Amino acid sequence: MTSHTTHTDPVILEMRSITKEFPGVKALAEVSLRVKAGEIHAICGENGAGKSTLMKVLSGVYPYGSYDGDIVYQTEVQQFKDIRASEHAGIVIIHQELALIPELSIMENIFLGNEPTKRGVINWAEARQRSAELLARVGLREDPDTPIKEIGVGKQQLVEIAKALNKSVKILILDEPTAALNESDSQHLLDLMLGLKAKGITSIIISHKLNEIEQIADSITIIRDGKSIETLDVKADGVDEDRIIKGMVGRALESRFPEHTPRSAKCSSK
Repeated sequence: MTSHTTHTDPVILEMRSITKEFPGVKALAEVSLRVKAGEIHAICGENGAGKSTLMKVLSGVYPYGSYDGDIVYQTEVQQFKDIRASEHAGIVIIHQELALIPELSIMENIFLGNEPTKRGVINWAEARQRSAELLARVGLREDPDTPIKEIGVGKQQLVEIAKALNKSVKILILDEPTAALNESDSQHLLDLMLGLKAKGITSIIISHKLNEIEQIADSITIIRDGKSIETLDVKADGVDEDRIIKGMVGRALESRFPEHTPRSAKCSSK
């Protein structure tokens, strides 16, 4: 029996012909994307290709009605009016600019706006216990009462993931998660993503670090100039960095480092 049939890998998310315009700019033109349940799906593309815009459409930052096309999640067309609506459905996005409050503790950040209550009063004992469990799941040994500003950005990223796990995340979206991390923090994060995958959580990762994509992604959708160009199956298609770059820039690169650097080649996420 093969384990990888359509029954074991149902499509959890489909974005169909997503078009998003800003005044004078078509940021996305008929972009389509299919993500299987339980996979790590990477989105690659040069700077300004539309990757972050697509994820903002998915997470309700750009609400239903502000774009054309359909978001089909767990076989139903969704009409997310804001981030809260997508989070309620189990889709959680972690932006590059982390949404943590530095002065508050790890525990307070995890439960912000989502505190466990008992008879209308915040139940801090339960919050502390759940914090400890969530932190253990992401491999953080910090005291839940530690202020966020006292831990490094690598650990802050893990707190964001703990916060997502508290929201019963089904699809975790990470926008350039390792951009500000050192090598060991990056590797810990990638290992954690593989660990979450083993527990059935689907992830979508936007990254320009192609060696990391190659290491953890099951499939890669390449976006170029606001259009979806292709989706590659990493194992079956024997995908390597040069193949990804070819899709991103539209040609094979004789030299990985061109003589002049075009404006769009800067490595940021927007």
